[in-house]
Amino acid sequence: MKNLILMIAVITAFTFTSCKDDAAAKVSKEKVEKAETRDANSGKFPKMEFAETEFDFGTIDQGTNVEHVFEFTNTGEAPLVIVNAKSSCGCTVPTYPKTPVEPGATAEMLVKFNGSGKNQVSKTVTITANTETGKETIKIKAFVNPKGNSGPTTK
Repeated sequence: MKNLILMIAVITAFTFTSCKDDAAAKVSKEKVEKAETRDANSGKFPKMEFAETEFDFGTIDQGTNVEHVFEFTNTGEAPLVIVNAKSSCGCTVPTYPKTPVEPGATAEMLVKFNGSGKNQVSKTVTITANTETGKETIKIKAFVNPKGNSGPTTK
């Protein structure tokens, strides 16, 4: 019985103290407008459109450092933000823009390959960005001559 009376007293005290302010009065018009603009733009995404998605270095000697610049344009309706660019192995290093790419703007991604491996090699760079799919990919490939070889062999 004492517990019931105590519980009723706590609920009554909570009710009287929590309902003093009108929550709607605390919402500013400026914040509502900002939220409406954000919600209206929520369906707009950037789009990475590459001039080429794959590059072939041709035949290179093992250990030869090569690099290629992939050019892309943001053809979407929102600023493009690249969060990360990661290669399928440590022998390939991508460098990407750290600032947003505005709609209609063009930017570059540099991909360096250190010539490791031998024979035909293919590497993929996965780009994490705020595009609709969230991931984009580009590829490089080369025929790597092992040290001591002068070119590809055919039988």
